[in-house]
Formats: sequence, structure tokens, C-alpha cells
Amino acid sequence: MPRALTILLGAASAVVVVAGLKAVAWLVAPTVLAGLIVIAISPAHRWLRGRGAPSWLATTAVVVLVYAVLGAIAVTVVVSGVRLAGMLPEYAAHQLVQQAEHVLAGLDRGKVLASITGLLSDLTGLTTSLVFLLAVLLFLGVEVHWTDSRLAEIADQRPQLTVALREFARRTRRYLLVTTVFGAVVAVLDTVALALLGVPLALLWGVLSFVTNYVPTVGFVLGVLPPAALALLQHGPRRALAVLAVYGVLNFVVQSLVQPRYTGDAAGLSTTTTFLSLAFWAWVLGPLGALLAVPLTVLVKVLLVDADPRAGWAAALLRARVRSRHRQHVETPRAQ
Repeated sequence: MPRALTILLGAASAVVVVAGLKAVAWLVAPTVLAGLIVIAISPAHRWLRGRGAPSWLATTAVVVLVYAVLGAIAVTVVVSGVRLAGMLPEYAAHQLVQQAEHVLAGLDRGKVLASITGLLSDLTGLTTSLVFLLAVLLFLGVEVHWTDSRLAEIADQRPQLTVALREFARRTRRYLLVTTVFGAVVAVLDTVALALLGVPLALLWGVLSFVTNYVPTVGFVLGVLPPAALALLQHGPRRALAVLAVYGVLNFVVQSLVQPRYTGDAAGLSTTTTFLSLAFWAWVLGPLGALLAVPLTVLVKVLLVDADPRAGWAAALLRARVRSRHRQHVETPRAQ
């Protein structure tokens, strides 16, 4: 088959697959997220089993731990949201709020209503996805102790696929570990800084900065806007600029200088690939796609590139660092 025809058929197949993923994003995104959580907690399950715990007890402990962490985050968000709703009437007479109301009053009410309807629809969809995520997480958590035996069966017929899946799990755990550690550090620093600056609901914004740290590149912007806006309403422009300055310094030092080195090595992806994957998966799967951008790209790379010995050129374009093997081959004859 001519190479040009092969490229066209491959591109057409990719378009069909992407369109299908976009159509069933409500199913794919929560399932992938649940799978990533199970991959992240599977070492804890093995550790409990190695200490002599029965399979059912190890599975129950791991699932309860995950639900407890998610529940703690949910309680923090709900309690802080109630407090924020109680504070909103205090800002009703603020000059900036009144100006915003005048601007909204001049807009087309039909468009505003359509936007509000779309927002409510997205919130409803998010709630449905959350319930579906919890259900899938429960089922996958129950089946986690069968993973090794299933991979062993796959290895009998598809050894390369088993190696690729194990490599994906290893890289995903490393990426999640690095991102979680740096996200926790940034969240603690942000919470302390906001508390010292007198910004209300500092704990809520700390949790927000922790969650948005999983969004590559633009997570910083998503995390800084709410506390900066609240500081502007509460204390004025200087305090808002202080919040932006603190977040900017932390983001530049921790998230822009230190974290990308460890994240890139953990995921095996270059910075450019990470940024493009964010835009692509957010378009395909929506908001959850932004959180899943790096793991999904790692999965595609492992299955389609790393598992194929003929795709070394693609691996060189996607990986975080360029190997020096060819340079060594060139320098060796010169040394001789």
C-alpha cells in the first residue's frame, strides 16, 4: 500500500476515534479518572496483602481511604461554599459589583439566560459524572486484586501489550505522586499566605490550588482568580495585587521551574507535548480532560509508540529528554 494512502487512512481512523470519544465523553472521562485512582492506590493494596491482610480487607481499606479523601475535599468545598454564599450580600453594595450589574443589565437577556442555562446544565452533568465516578471507582477497587492475574493471562498472547500496560501504570503513579506532592506544597503555602493577607476562606482557595495543580500550564490561572477577586472586594486593589504577586512567585518557582523537571521525567513527555495534550483532551473530554491530559497522552504514547519498535522517531519527538546515544556514536570514531 502506498505510504500516502496509509497516512490518509490512519488520519481518517484517528478522526473517527476522536469523534467517538467526544460523543461519549460523559462515559470515558469518569471511567479513566476512576482507573487512574485505582492505579495510584494499587501499591497500598499490595502492601496490605504483603503484610498478611485478607484480600477483602485490603480492598475495603483502600476503597474506604479513597472515599474518605474525596469526602474530606467535598466537605471542605461545601462548607466553604456555604460561608461564601453568606458573605455575598456584604459585597452587594460594592462599587465593582454595581458596575458589573450595570454591564450585565446592558447585555442581551436571552444570551445571559442561555449562558446561565448552559452553566446549570454543566453543573448537572458534573454531578452525574461524580456519581458515576464513585460507582466505577467502587467496582474497580473491588477488582484491583485480580489485576496481576489478568495481566499474566494477557502476557501469554500479547507480551508487548502487557509490558506497555505495566509501563503506563508505572509512569502514571510517578506522575501522580510528583504532582500530588508539589500540589500539596503549593496549597499549604497558598493557604498560609492568604491567611496572613486576611483573604477570607483561605482553606477553600488552598484546596482549589491543589486541585488545579493537576491541570498543566493554566492551572495557576484557574486557582488564583477567585482569591484575587475576593481580596479585591474585601480589601481593595493593593491586597489583590499582593495575592497575585504571592501566587505568581510560588507558581514561577515551584510550578514553572522545579515541578516541570520532575513531572516531565515522570511522565516521559516534553513540555510542548504536555501543553498540546492539555488543549486537545480538554476539547475532547471537557473539564475532566484537562485533569486527565497527561495520563491519557502517556497511555496513547505507551500503546501506539513505545510498544512499536518502528515508532522510535515518534518517541524522540514526544519524550522529555533527547537521548545522547547518537551523539556518542558520532563522537566515538573521532576519539579513535
